[in-house]
Amino acid sequence: MVTVTLLNDLVAGAYAIPNLALTDLHTLAPGAPTPNGALAVIAPGTGLGEAFLLHDGARYRAYPSEGGHADFAPGNDFEAGLLHYLRGAFGHVSWERVCSGKGIPNIYEYLKVIDFAEEPAWLTAAFANAADPTPLIVTAALQHEKPCMLCRATLNTFVSILGAEAGNLALKVLATGGLYLGGGIPPRILPLLQGEQFMQAFLHKGRFTELLGRVPVHVILNPKAALLGAACYGLALE
Repeated sequence: MVTVTLLNDLVAGAYAIPNLALTDLHTLAPGAPTPNGALAVIAPGTGLGEAFLLHDGARYRAYPSEGGHADFAPGNDFEAGLLHYLRGAFGHVSWERVCSGKGIPNIYEYLKVIDFAEEPAWLTAAFANAADPTPLIVTAALQHEKPCMLCRATLNTFVSILGAEAGNLALKVLATGGLYLGGGIPPRILPLLQGEQFMQAFLHKGRFTELLGRVPVHVILNPKAALLGAACYGLALE
């Protein structure tokens, strides 16, 4: 008898985590992991996925979450203005509205509205021919020579918001085993994640800053992690 199991793509990726090699990861903070401690996964891609793994005494089991659709909580006055602006457009503003491939253009548009910087003419022309503005914004922000200031500010805001929600997730599931950044965006913006901004936002949790300082933080580099995780899940059923 053949058993068919449907796995959420993020849950599949989560199952890969205990089996990833060091070369599959980039460590942002080594921390001091607790053996068999809970693991958390936050994955900004087209949307914002969140999942977690708990050890049952024999192995890790992954569980899905819809935490990306929880209410966005601004961490400063600028983000409060962003929230107010997006409420006018969407009503309910989730973390996904500001922390995903869909969210990056939302941040960009707010920065334009408040006249943070002028949009370059070449970028305006590129947007007119693009189905998705997100790759253009990311590429322009990461240019080594003369990056677009509007795009760089967008990515800096995104990184800070991602750090804040990653810290929230780590607290919610008490991820003493580690926090993992998955999805397509983190490897793409690794130079920005390696700066101080992400970890500052991750750790900015008042009385629990010390606890989060012990949580290892890694970026998943392997683009086939979900396939690996699905295979690991299947083998565990045999």
